[in-house]
Amino acid sequence: MNKTLIKALFFCVFILGSSLAQAALSISAARVWPAADYTRITLEADQPLDHSMITLKDPERLVIDLQDAELGPALRSLGDKVLSSDPYIKQVRVGVFRPGVVRVVVDLKTEVRPELFLLPPAGEYRHRLVLDVYPLVDPLMAMLQQRGVTGAGAADKPELEMSPEITTPDATQTPAPAIVVEPVPQEDTPRLPAPQAPAVKDKKPDSRMITIAIDPGHGGEDPGARGAKGSYEKHITLAISKKLKVLIDKEPNMRGVLTRDGDYFIPLNGRVSKARKMQADLFVSIHADAFTRPEARGSSVFALSERGATSASARYLAQKENESDLIGGVSLNVQDPHLARTLLDLSQTATINDSLKLGKAVLGNIGGINKLHKPHVEQAGFAVLKSPDIPSILVETAFISNPEEERKLNDPAYQDQMAASIFAGIKKYFASNPALSKTKVAAE
Repeated sequence: MNKTLIKALFFCVFILGSSLAQAALSISAARVWPAADYTRITLEADQPLDHSMITLKDPERLVIDLQDAELGPALRSLGDKVLSSDPYIKQVRVGVFRPGVVRVVVDLKTEVRPELFLLPPAGEYRHRLVLDVYPLVDPLMAMLQQRGVTGAGAADKPELEMSPEITTPDATQTPAPAIVVEPVPQEDTPRLPAPQAPAVKDKKPDSRMITIAIDPGHGGEDPGARGAKGSYEKHITLAISKKLKVLIDKEPNMRGVLTRDGDYFIPLNGRVSKARKMQADLFVSIHADAFTRPEARGSSVFALSERGATSASARYLAQKENESDLIGGVSLNVQDPHLARTLLDLSQTATINDSLKLGKAVLGNIGGINKLHKPHVEQAGFAVLKSPDIPSILVETAFISNPEEERKLNDPAYQDQMAASIFAGIKKYFASNPALSKTKVAAE
């Protein structure tokens, strides 16, 4: 055979082999984040995943085809990461549908509203394909309509968690064998009325349940800052927030509600929207600061600013915190029109003034347990503080990037002290600024 022809054939085989090797895109990580609000499945790879999705009924399921993807260990173990307690997903099956196509079948427990979208590299993540499985009906609003949240007294304080906790499985589980996926064709008991309590002469006529929205920063795909010893901000903020809720719930005529109570991602606008739906009287976002220099230390309290940050460090922090949606991943197709209108509301001056009063009260108490980074409440354009009708503050409990403060943040005793100091500040604020009456739930 002609040497030139042999070389040409060899070159063609080499190019074809290289193309096939490049085409089999390896998925480096697969994660599942279950919550009452929604369940998220994330697939991570070095390049964007070419994908398509269809929904099928009888039974309910989602079918996702991944073009030119490799059925590797991460994909094989995806089914093992789905919990039996997941509100929406029954199981996940993964297998080779046909050469060059890996099929992921998500068997559902109920009808859902799925959102499938790509995210570009952000933070420590590479390209991600994200499936968000939402319920057809907002569980928070359904609960509010069923049980009601206004007019509740201390004696009948309802338990109104925003999201029941579901533990995320360990990402290091042993991969299970792949499942070959076959082709898919194109009692209420009547309650007696409560006994009438005797009238109390000194009881205020507008006495009612005060609701405090507690927002543990970050979560799920968004870990927040990381300490030198490997601590994640999202875990510390959740621990302190839960302790703060316990203290608030023990107080007569007060209840705390968490924007999240497990390790999952909530978009910034979703946190504000939840607080408004609950008609919260205050919004307290809990964080653990980080800076480029490990010697930075101290606690801080922030309120919203309409005119710009009060310092360079406040501007830096707000910019970093506002990147949470970029790291955690938000579909541009999912928007909250009601929140969009409220964020354009220009009548926030009174709310910001109340936020500053609340921040000052909290900051004064925090100064008793930790050094203050700044002796006054700072202001910046934090997206999570932009509710026009709820006094809102962001508490940086300490610098997780400082080794000494990272140790304190992981100490349950310090977490107790921080929660108690924030709670004392909240009570001090209400002592001078009584909560106004609210007559209905903002259900828009």
